[in-house]
Amino acid sequence: MKPNRQSRVAAERAGRFGETLAALSLQWKGYVILQRRVKSPRGEVDLIARRGKILAFIEVKSRKSLQDPATILTPSQMQRIVNGATGWASSKAWASACQWRYDLIVVAPWRWPLHVRDAWRPQNDPALERGAKGGNVAHARTRQ
Repeated sequence: MKPNRQSRVAAERAGRFGETLAALSLQWKGYVILQRRVKSPRGEVDLIARRGKILAFIEVKSRKSLQDPATILTPSQMQRIVNGATGWASSKAWASACQWRYDLIVVAPWRWPLHVRDAWRPQNDPALERGAKGGNVAHARTRQ
């Protein structure tokens, strides 16, 4: 194997492990994991989970050390997740009755996953209430 291929395989393995750890931490908090690794032509979502009326679309990022969540996602990554969420939910009539939320989970070695609830609100999300403002990733003060 070439070094580039080995590093990509290792990164893929670490990402899958991070997603598994994130899913377990969500289940421990009472969420039901509806689907993992959702991909569509318009976007993708790492985890989709539900707890009560909350439908959470979750991006999982594995890092070597814990860092400020506000610096992790770019606007294009956020839009990719929103597009994936909208595409996924369009085939689920019940999803429109839920409150949508975009979360971020940061996984770092020897740390409990950092769950940033409602990490950002997109301006063009059809599930947002009228008049709600979009924005970028919220700071870690929202962790839970």
